[in-house]
Amino acid sequence: MKLDKDGSETGHAMKSFNQEPEQCWECYSCIKICPQQAIEARPYADIVPMGGSVQPLRGTDSIMWTIKFRNGTMKRFKFPIRTTPEGSIDPYGNTPAADMAKIAEPGFFNHNQQNGYRAGDPSELICK
Repeated sequence: MKLDKDGSETGHAMKSFNQEPEQCWECYSCIKICPQQAIEARPYADIVPMGGSVQPLRGTDSIMWTIKFRNGTMKRFKFPIRTTPEGSIDPYGNTPAADMAKIAEPGFFNHNQQNGYRAGDPSELICK
């Protein structure tokens, strides 16, 4: 994304635009995460009719999508995005600290958590 500071590239000052559209997956992740609401999307007609635009407002527990139709009508939809308080998740909770002396061994960090699965054997790969 690129910020158009003076509006010379998009016609709207201080709005971002996709400077590499061929790299875009159209997942709207950049739009949803932007804290300044600087990115406005014009999605496909199956989401918003032609000429409309979409802009999200993300909170700590929800996201609100504002859809502006070409006739000026605006609709807002609010959806929850969390089931736990923000910052409460510990992704490495109850995981032992890694032993850096064993870093070259396969599965050194998660070998106890593989639930019966064994390490892969390169000789079992199908090579053509």
